[in-house]
Amino acid sequence: MGSGAWLRLLLTLAALGGIGAWVTQLGTLGEPTILRIPRNLQNHTERFKEASWKKITEGPLRKKLLLKISGENHTEFEQGRMRLGQNFSLEILNTSRDDGRLYEYSTYQGSYEEVWQIQLEVLEPVAVPSIRVLRRESSNGSCWLELSCSSERGDEVSYSWDSGDRGDSGLCRANGSVLRLRFPLRSAAFDCVCTARNPVSSQNATFDTDQCGSLHTGVPRVRTELLVPLVLLGVIVIIVIVVIVTFRATRSAKCDPDPSQATPDPSPVTLASATIYAQVQRVQKPKGTVPDATPVSCTTIYAAATGPPPTPNGAPRSPAVSPTPRGRPPLSQEPTTVYASVTHPVA
Repeated sequence: MGSGAWLRLLLTLAALGGIGAWVTQLGTLGEPTILRIPRNLQNHTERFKEASWKKITEGPLRKKLLLKISGENHTEFEQGRMRLGQNFSLEILNTSRDDGRLYEYSTYQGSYEEVWQIQLEVLEPVAVPSIRVLRRESSNGSCWLELSCSSERGDEVSYSWDSGDRGDSGLCRANGSVLRLRFPLRSAAFDCVCTARNPVSSQNATFDTDQCGSLHTGVPRVRTELLVPLVLLGVIVIIVIVVIVTFRATRSAKCDPDPSQATPDPSPVTLASATIYAQVQRVQKPKGTVPDATPVSCTTIYAAATGPPPTPNGAPRSPAVSPTPRGRPPLSQEPTTVYASVTHPVA
């Protein structure tokens, strides 16, 4: 039979047999715990100066002496873990799981003994809970949310949901770790608060319903108070870009030369024949003279222009002209055909 079964049996026998009195007290794991006795036992101890603290270790017949009071002196049998507190209480400095047992305080008067029993239950405090989104959908201007609240640590933890300071929506009120709610996306933003508690502690976490926006992209919806600064920032960025582009275009226009004033390309002239067309018109007679019956006509003259004759050895002769300007190639020595039109002389 385990210690828990023995403890329940002992409490049952004590209740049936009228042996002393007992209560249940909660202790927090890792924190100090103080076991107190009633006022009448405090007075009785001050009067007779004989008392002791014990705990049940294994079964109802095995007890361990923790502290003994005799006259003005007292003895602590687990120093560093337990000590005598005010009003003859027992103080457990750092409560552990093993401290969750039945404790007994006894005071003596001659041959009589009066007993007070305390059942200590040690519980681990809850940690700050976390909220997970189990389901989140948005359609037709509404949001569906299914939230789960859980705490990583804690004994006998219970969960509840309620509205936070921002907004007072009855949608958040629920018991249990799971909250399901539906609300319009355009409604005023509100918070849902999950509270995780047990008999010795309580912690909470908050979920902002604004997170229901931009569900498929995972981007939270922009709050109204942030919209104006974002718009202004975008306008400033656009203005800066326009200024930079305009400046670069103006600078480029100043640096590029005017095509009409550009220096002709001093590329070499192709060594090929060039044809010249020219037309000379006949001069009209002065007024008052008899017009010549011969109609005015134009005669086209085709002439070929060539360079200087070759030298006796067959090499082309250098032209007897001024030297070619620096940077330009010499003109071609190939024949050049000239077309000219000459008008008949006036009679």
